[in-house]
Amino acid sequence: MRIIRYEENDAKEIVSLFYDTIHSVSLKDYTQKAVDAWAPIDEKESKVKTWKESLNQNITYVAKIDDGIVGFGDLTYSGYLDRLFVHKEHQRQGIATAIVELLETEAMQLNLIEIQTEASITAKPFFEQRGYNVICKQTVERKGVNLVNYKMVKRVK
Repeated sequence: MRIIRYEENDAKEIVSLFYDTIHSVSLKDYTQKAVDAWAPIDEKESKVKTWKESLNQNITYVAKIDDGIVGFGDLTYSGYLDRLFVHKEHQRQGIATAIVELLETEAMQLNLIEIQTEASITAKPFFEQRGYNVICKQTVERKGVNLVNYKMVKRVK
C-alpha cells in the first residue's frame, strides 16, 4: 500500500468507494433507509463534482494498492477531519490508521490545537482508539431520515 496526495482524477473512484462502503459496511449500524438517505444513489454523479472541489481545498490523502484506491481521508485547514473511508474489502488492515496519522501530522505542522470530526456509529470505536473523545451524540437529518453520529475531538498539541 502507498499513500499519496489526492489528485483531481481520483474523485470518481473516491466517490464510488464512499458509496460502496456506506451501502455495505455501514449497514451493520444503520438501516437500509438511513444508508440510502446518507448516500443517495441518484446523487452519485453530482457528488463527484462537488467533492472534487472540496477534496482539492482540503489536505487529502489517498491510499492505493496497485493502482486502485482502497481508502481516503481529508482534513480542512481549520482542523475538521471531514471524510475517512476505507474500501469494504480492505477494512481492518491499518489503512484508516495510516491516513489519520498523516492528517494528524499535518494538523501539528499547521500548529492546530485539535482535530474535530463527526463520526458515524461505525467509525466511533476507531476514533476512540486513536484518542478522540466524544463531545456529544447528535442526530442529523438527511432526506427526512434521522441519522446518529458523534461529534468528537482530539488534542494534537
